[in-house]
Parts: sequence; structure tokens; C-alpha cells
Amino acid sequence: MSSGVRLLALTMAPLPVPLPLLGQLSRAARGPVWLAARGYQQGGAPRPPLPEEADTVICGGGLLGTSILYHLAERGLAPHTVLMDLGQLGSGVTSLAAGIVSMNQLTRAQSKLVRKSQVLFRRLTEAGYDVGMEEYGSLHLARNEERMQQYRRLTALSESLDTDFQMLTPDQVRLHCPLLRTEDLKGGLWIPSDITASPLKLTRTLADIAQQRGATIMERVRVLRVLSDGRRVTGVETDVGTIRCKRFVNVAGYWSHDLGKLSEPNVKVPVHPCEHYFLATKPVDSMELPDFSEMPSVVDPDGRIYVRAKDGCIVAGGFEENAQPAFEEMEFMPARFDSESLQPDWDHFYGLLHEIVHRVPGVGDATLDRLISSPETYSPDGQWIMGEVPELENYFVAAGLGASGTAAAGGVGRIMAYWIVEGEPHLDVYEMDVRRFLALHNNRTFLRTRIHEVPGQCMRIPWMFPEYRSGRRLRTSPIFPRMKECGAQFGAVMGYERPSYFDPAAVTVSSTDRQTTSGNPQRRAEFSIAVTDSFSKPRWFDRVEEEYNACRERVAISDYSSFTKIDLMSKGDEVVHMLQYLCSNDVNVPVGNILHTGMQNRHGGYENDCSLARIAHNHYMLICPTIQHGRCRSWLQRHAPTDGSVVVSDITSLYTALCVMGPLARELMSELTDQDLSPKSFPFFTFKEMDVGMIAGVRAMNMTHTGELGWVLYVPNEYALYVYDLLMERGQDYGVALAGYFAMRSLRVEKFYAFWGQDLGTTTTPLECGRGFRVKFNRDMDFIGREALLRQKAEGVKRLYVHFTVQEHDPSDDPWAWGHEPILRDGAYCGLVTTSAFGYSLGKLVCLGFVQDLSAGSPSVITSDYVLRGNYQINIGGRLFPAKPSLVSPSLPTKYQEPTQKRYQATQHTSWSQRG
Repeated sequence: MSSGVRLLALTMAPLPVPLPLLGQLSRAARGPVWLAARGYQQGGAPRPPLPEEADTVICGGGLLGTSILYHLAERGLAPHTVLMDLGQLGSGVTSLAAGIVSMNQLTRAQSKLVRKSQVLFRRLTEAGYDVGMEEYGSLHLARNEERMQQYRRLTALSESLDTDFQMLTPDQVRLHCPLLRTEDLKGGLWIPSDITASPLKLTRTLADIAQQRGATIMERVRVLRVLSDGRRVTGVETDVGTIRCKRFVNVAGYWSHDLGKLSEPNVKVPVHPCEHYFLATKPVDSMELPDFSEMPSVVDPDGRIYVRAKDGCIVAGGFEENAQPAFEEMEFMPARFDSESLQPDWDHFYGLLHEIVHRVPGVGDATLDRLISSPETYSPDGQWIMGEVPELENYFVAAGLGASGTAAAGGVGRIMAYWIVEGEPHLDVYEMDVRRFLALHNNRTFLRTRIHEVPGQCMRIPWMFPEYRSGRRLRTSPIFPRMKECGAQFGAVMGYERPSYFDPAAVTVSSTDRQTTSGNPQRRAEFSIAVTDSFSKPRWFDRVEEEYNACRERVAISDYSSFTKIDLMSKGDEVVHMLQYLCSNDVNVPVGNILHTGMQNRHGGYENDCSLARIAHNHYMLICPTIQHGRCRSWLQRHAPTDGSVVVSDITSLYTALCVMGPLARELMSELTDQDLSPKSFPFFTFKEMDVGMIAGVRAMNMTHTGELGWVLYVPNEYALYVYDLLMERGQDYGVALAGYFAMRSLRVEKFYAFWGQDLGTTTTPLECGRGFRVKFNRDMDFIGREALLRQKAEGVKRLYVHFTVQEHDPSDDPWAWGHEPILRDGAYCGLVTTSAFGYSLGKLVCLGFVQDLSAGSPSVITSDYVLRGNYQINIGGRLFPAKPSLVSPSLPTKYQEPTQKRYQATQHTSWSQRG
């Protein structure tokens, strides 16, 4: 037994693992030998003196930090950049990573960044650098049909990701890797271009290249404070002196959260490490495993494991559903990490070990070298974190890459270097932007609670609308209890609970210790989370149809409270001037008017998309989608006058927003207020402050964000329950119903309403998405992005936003489009679906997306006529469905006649978009 423990013997041990065996395993897992073999060295060369100043200081000497350093050097900034690390380069978690670089990621944006990593690692290898790269591809296994559907959808994206994905049968899986047990598989996915690489060798290679170009690397340096003038970074104080700098990059791994507290104001970096378990065997006898040397990386997501060959050994690990937070009892993260920092828990790893030996039976005969527990760092939503923080200008962060550190490092380093220099990313990565978080997400208790769930998400089937079960019920509107009682199935967005749909039959109640006045136990409705667990017709289809019909044929109430709400005020005209500069629409409208507008970046893309209500001459109320909360506040604060003449107030938590919509909305509302609600007195896109029932001060806006007749009532929170109850009581005569987010989504997609973060983004311009009519070029004051939009208007657009109705599609039996499906024009790839939903009025699946002309290899200028001349298909999970294009919002069938003249259309492709 002293010579080693066979893995098969471990799978036969009872739980908990017997103490004598555990003792042998613990002794085997200790000591610095394994790390030293992979390059960790004690001591080091003499430290160079700390420079007095630099343009950029990077804190963190892992693979990601050196990748950013390398890419800054590529841009000629090496002599002005300093990288510092508390230990030595690559001596921490970097040295433990498995090194799998796979294109199979949870989001398309992540896959595109991994593609950049692969390009970089290949280029370094071709240039003669040893980065330990091996090109044996990767196998992704499927034990069920749902997983096969995931792979079919990914395979459909091959062309858009510039990667070859191949579907495999079980027999084909075995041909690619004879070591695998395949009789319980449905099939698999083969990615021949996937690679593996050595994170430690990459770290040192990138650092050496940057140093050769003039970069300074400081090891064994502790950051004490990040200095600022309260608005932007000015320097870094360390234990070896202070350095002045213009930019600071926090890329400190699991220390990032604590490092964020070393500035004033504090910077939010919501990450927490989790224990990631993997084992390494002693060198494998090639006679016992003859096909081992060129074994591809194997991922079995249904078993939650991965296996790969590395340096003649087998490395295998996994991602359990309930992971263990690392250093959970510590107030601060340990200053250093080595193999002794986290002792492995064999009982916790036991289930994964069984799966590993089941999938690769030959591994059972291998001899264990050791079990490693590595602290991988995750964000609370499982997405990577990058970008400039909202608290301080020129403070950048890249963190939370989890187990994708090696795969992501090249691409993230590249985009971060661009972001640092240019002030913005060259790709739309809004879902990874650090500004998506609120203060609650940085709360250590919240992070410790949530992080149990996060690592296992990389193995989940990526159905639409995923939900976490921990860290819930933190932000709720006052009517949240009423929603629960009515069967609300909740989804969380920015920590806010909003009803996704309602299912009264699913209401469950529990007794509490409280007594009612009659002496009986008080009962309350249980909290329910919305579930979407299919790529086809979802379980909530019929419920959402009922809510949709109420919005279209009667009257419905929807809780819009999670929407971002911001008041902007000044004593004089300062707020008008500020908004005129930020907005592409003309905000100088009469008091009481509402306008939709974009806030463009310098390239004309959408930094924000919002509605503005002019409350008074020098007072506006801004409303925008929930997911824009952090970035919208940051954008406004960054561009507000430094003299404080414009006050930006976040009032999201002060008001409950109730949307009353439908053809009978006016009749219902007229019973509750003395305000004249006729179109002449209270027209579309106007605001009034009015009485409702017995209360005053309700901000009423004649718009619904879905195109239906109705009002959004912004009710001070203390009155919210009263107004809600009054609406529901009086609404019984009109067949009132509650409607959730999924119904709102169907309404807006069917009516061709674009949504920021799904259809619109930082690289989308108003001229491309049919919103050019909202851009007012002819006004006295310039606005951000004006020059870029004028240039695009003169030259013509290279893509157009299109409304598709899917033909020959059976919603009950055929797979559904959920977003990112390829669009084909005359048989050739031309774009991707951005969002989709079932159009209950049209009776068809509706897809929205952008069409390009890629016949010349790169996008060419297109016109509306070009779009409408084509014959289209949409690739849904490997099946091609005909699709009918349209460039205008459809007129929907309804028993209430819609106006045919002056009908508001959210999307209008005007004549100048037809240039070319």
C-alpha cells in the first residue's frame, strides 16, 4: 500500500473513507514535490526597484495577469506597464489548472474569447515557444437526448464561431477514444480544433515576451492601497514604496474581492473561491493503456467530470452540484496559496471518483499520485467579470473565470488590453461587464451562500432562463406576497424577484407559528421559482398564453417594479444640456412628454436604451431595463458635471411600478381616478401625476413597453398594496388577470420591439435596428456618437434588424428557437437570431435578428430591398425551417380593431437605411 493506492480500490471503500486509508491518502497528497515538478521554485532573483510612475499597474501574476501584460506590450505599452504579484509568477492557482482550452462554453461571447486564446497559443507555438500545447481535440459526451439537443444547437453555430463541431454516435465516440465506456451514451460532440496547454508555461512565456519589450515585473510585493482623488486612480501604495499611475488592473484571482476594499471608495469585485477537486495519477504504463498518449480531453457533463492526459499522467476532476466554498471561515482570504492551503475532502470527492472510473474503466488500475483541492474563483452568476468598475475611473478588473482560466486567458487578456487603452471593448460583452452587479452581490454572506451552486453550472444543459435557488428573495416589491398567493413563478434579475408567469394550481401553503384572530394557524404561500427545462415547447406555454390573451383582449396587470428608475434634476438648464449630450434623441420636449432614446457610445452603439419623462423643466425621470441598472447609473455619473449642478438619484427602490394594459385598461383606470384619460387629454407618450383612489402623487405614464394600450403607474411604496388591491378588486368586472415577464416578452417580440442586452448592444446602432427615426441630428447641441452615425448614414448600413415568422413549424413537436440560431439567406449564412418567442396572435414562432451580406467574405452595405428579396431559413437544432421576413411591426389580429393610421411602430426602417 505504501507504493500507492489504486483508484479502483478507492471506489470500493465505504463512506466515510476509513481513517487508515485516509491517512495514507493525506500523506500522499502533501508536500511541495508536485508543485516543484511543475515549476514552482522557492526564493527568486533579486527584486528590481519599484518605478516612481507608470501608465498602468497590474496586480496579479497568474496567466490572466501576464496575458493582459503581453497584450499591452503588443500595443507598444510595455515600457509604461508594471505587473506586481504577492508571490512569484504562476505560483498559485495557475500552476494547478488542467489546461483544457475548449470552444464548448455556456455563451457565444465566451466561445469567441476562447477562440482568441486558441489563436494566440497556436501562434506562440509556431513561433517556437514551448507552451505545452497539444492538439488532440475534445470529446463531449451525452447520456440523454436533451444533451444531444444542446450539441446539435452548438453544431449549428459552427460557421458563426469559425469552428468545426461534429455530432457523434456512441460507436464514433469510442473510435475517437477507445478507453471510454460508451454503452450508456446517446452520442457525443467532437471538437477537433480544441487544444490543451500548460498554464504555467504560458504564464512564463507571456511574461518573458513582455519583459523583453520593456515591461517591469515585481514579485513578492504586497499592495497596501490603491490611491485615487475620489474620482479616478492616481497610484498604488505597496510594502516597498508608492508608484504613481493612471490605470490600475485588479486581476488578483480569489484575492480580487479583498483587493477591491483597498481603495477609497471601495470597489465591488463579487467573487468567491470554491474548492475544485481533481486527482493526478502517477505516470501511466502505456502497455496497460495503449491509446493513452494521444487521448483527447474528455468531458462527461451528465456525470459532471472531465479526464485528460497530462505529462504522462491522468488528470481527472469534476464539478459537483453542491460545491464547497474555500476558506469559508476566514474573514480575509489567505495571503498565499500552496498545496497545503486546502486539504482535500475524500468523502466529498467520492461521487466524482465513481463517475471517473465508470467512464474510463482503465483509470481504475492507475496509481494515485494525489488529490488536489484548488480554489477556483467564481462570480455569483457564473459569468466572467471584466471591465472598468463604476466606482473609480481607470480601475479595471478581470476575475471570476472559474475553471475556464486557461481557456479564457488569451481572449480576455486581449479584450482587456483594448478596453484599458481605448476605454471600451471591441466586442459586445455586456453579460460579463462588472457593472452588471449591485452592492448586494458583493456581500460576503451572499457570496458564500450562492457560490455552492455556481461551479456545477458549467456542466448544466444551457436551457433558457436559468435560475439559482440560493440567495433569493432579497429584493422584492411590496406586492410580492400578493404575487406569491396568486401562483407567481419567480425569476431573479439584478437580485430582484419578478413574476415570470403565474400558475395558480402550483400554489402551496405552509403553516406558521402565528395565530389568526380566530386562533387558527396562519398560512402563507410558498415561494416558487420559474423553471424552463426544455429546448422545445416549455411547460409554461398554456399559462403564458392565458396571460397574453388578457393583455390583448381584456386587461392585465404586470409588476414592472424591477425596472431601473432614476431622477435627474438641476436648478437651471444643466440637466437638459447633460441629457442632450448623452442622448441621440432630442430631450428638449414639452413638460409632460415621454420620449424613447438611446445613449450612444462614440461608435454610435447603444451604451444604454431608455425612456425619459420630463416631469418639470429641469427634472427628468429615466426608466430603463433592469439589467441596465449599474451601467446606466455609472454612465450618467461619469458624464455628470463635476460641479454637482446635476443631481442623479436612483429611485428604483422608492416606487412600485404597476403596468395596467389591454383594451379595457382605460375603462378600469377611469373608475379609480378623476383624471381625464381620453386620448385627447392624456395621449400616448405623456406623463401626468394623478390621484388613484384615496392617494395622491402617482406618476402615471401612457406607455407599456410592449405596444399595448395602457399605463405604467409609479406608486410610492407605502401605497403600493392599496393601489394593487384596488386594481384587482375593480378589475374583476373587466376580467383582470396578472401577467408575468414571459407574456411581456411574447408581446414585445411579436410586435418587433428590440430590447437592450438581447437585440441591442454596444456594437448596434439605431440605423441598423430601425430606430433611426429617434435620432435627431438637426439640433444645436452635439451628442456622443453623432459623427459615427452621420458617417454610417452616408455610407449605408451593413446589417439590418429583421422580424421573422417561422413557417412549417409545429410548436408542439418541433424544437424551438431560443436565441443564437443561424439565419440562412438563399442557403448561405447571413446572421443570428437575437431573441425569439411564440407569437400567440400570429400563431407562429417569431424570431428577431440581424441580416448581413457576407458573400464577399466580410459584411457589405445592404438595403431593405436586399433583405426582402431573399429566401430565408432558420437553423433550429440542426433542422432548417422556412422563415418569412418583415421590416415593420406587424398588425396583429384581435377582436379589438387596432388603428391602421398613425399606429406606433417601435421599429421603422426608413429610406436612408436603403442607401448603397
